[in-house]
Amino acid sequence: MIIIALDIGDKRIGIAKSYPIGDMVLPLETLHRKSLAYDLDYLVKLFKTHGAELIVCGLPVNFDGTESEQTKKTLYFINKLKEKTDIPIDTADERFTTLDATAVLLEADVSRKDRKQYVDKIAASYILEEYLKRKKAKNN
Repeated sequence: MIIIALDIGDKRIGIAKSYPIGDMVLPLETLHRKSLAYDLDYLVKLFKTHGAELIVCGLPVNFDGTESEQTKKTLYFINKLKEKTDIPIDTADERFTTLDATAVLLEADVSRKDRKQYVDKIAASYILEEYLKRKKAKNN
């Protein structure tokens, strides 16, 4: 099954993709947001191009698991996305994914300017990896 994961932010959306062979997940790209209509149309085309069968959206919650203002913004975007596609959409806790992605890039000595190009799509890949681990553990 091909799954696309989204790390939805106010300025950028990180995108990652699963590959059916060996449950491999790779960062795909970073979408620099322009407008709601543009972003939704772009993503729907991307889903079709890559043959997505499921979309997993990272859901930002506070450290204690409660909703934040960003949670509400993300849920609004997800609901608008559901209106544009018939591909099933699920959510996954995204706590710490951006921090983890940033840490990896810092350790690799990637410049601040270059980190912005990579951090969101790496965070999306972490969201998808965790989602797949939880799904696999649930089925065992």
